[in-house]
Amino acid sequence: MRDDEENRRITLAEVAEKAGVSLSTVSKVLNGRQDVSPRTRGKVEALLEAHAYRRTTRAAAEAPLIELVFHELDSVWSMELIRGVENLAKVHQASVVLTESGTRHAPGPDWIEGVLQRRPIGVVLVFSSLPAEVKRRLGARSIPFVIVDPAGDPEPDVPSVGSANWAGGVAATRHLVDLGHRRIAIITGPEDVLCSLARLDGYRSTLGMAGLDSDPALIRFGDFHVEGGYAHALDLLRLPDRPTAIFAGSDLQALGVLEAARVCGLRVPEDLSVVGYDDVMPARWSSPALTTVHQPLRQMGEEAVQMLLRLRAGEPSVTRLELATSLVVRNSTAPPPAAPAPASPTARGGV
Repeated sequence: MRDDEENRRITLAEVAEKAGVSLSTVSKVLNGRQDVSPRTRGKVEALLEAHAYRRTTRAAAEAPLIELVFHELDSVWSMELIRGVENLAKVHQASVVLTESGTRHAPGPDWIEGVLQRRPIGVVLVFSSLPAEVKRRLGARSIPFVIVDPAGDPEPDVPSVGSANWAGGVAATRHLVDLGHRRIAIITGPEDVLCSLARLDGYRSTLGMAGLDSDPALIRFGDFHVEGGYAHALDLLRLPDRPTAIFAGSDLQALGVLEAARVCGLRVPEDLSVVGYDDVMPARWSSPALTTVHQPLRQMGEEAVQMLLRLRAGEPSVTRLELATSLVVRNSTAPPPAAPAPASPTARGGV
């Protein structure tokens, strides 16, 4: 076969012939129909991908939709990302479809069938990774995708937007060290999530640079939720040598720390300093207002859509974009309370 024949656009009839199936079966695969066996679907999609098949009626067939996929929608954290995605989608006259699926690490296995039927112009996924089969099927249907990834570092070939988690951990801990705190605890996120480990590494590095030991008794792995922050803070504040400051790996956990301090009869920041992470709306309205690390969630959503649209247009685009974090100082941090003076011999009974 001549080179010009090899490089010309393959037709659906030729795909059907090569796959040994009917033209209607190929059409069902293209339209995301579920009444096709996985083996046949894989064979057809592999041929479409190998021959870089592009739908000739794409503009008419596509809905002007951007699909935004979370594992968890009911949080103030997700609302900031939604606003960012919607801001840019509106500029480009696209609507946003919200989907909840899977775990913190990847969307559920049934999600891909739905998105192939909806045929959005692109997908923004708030996960730390994407299964190879999902990437292949999105690629075979020419649906670009971008991961918004506050949770870690996706594979190098996965387009993603993230933030500087290690630097955020450094900024929070350095602020507390500069105030004079030496017993600084951390309640980070889950142990299997990379952003939790990055923030913890930033905390440990800063303590080391200040000549302070990282006490294992002051390190807790939480779940980013209020209840987890509360439970871990109660445990920390009941230690014989309790911390004078707690760095929480999310603002929600920090709110739990504030409540634990109240239950223990401690004032914030007079008796205990608290730093959060994310800078979501409740941090500004808590009592006291929360010192926190600003994670640019809304901007991350905007940048993800911008990257998605560049990919769709076939324009050059960076694979990984990491946005800066910054410390926002409010009213929940202060120098540690002065250590009580040792008791005099008279106070001990004149011994």
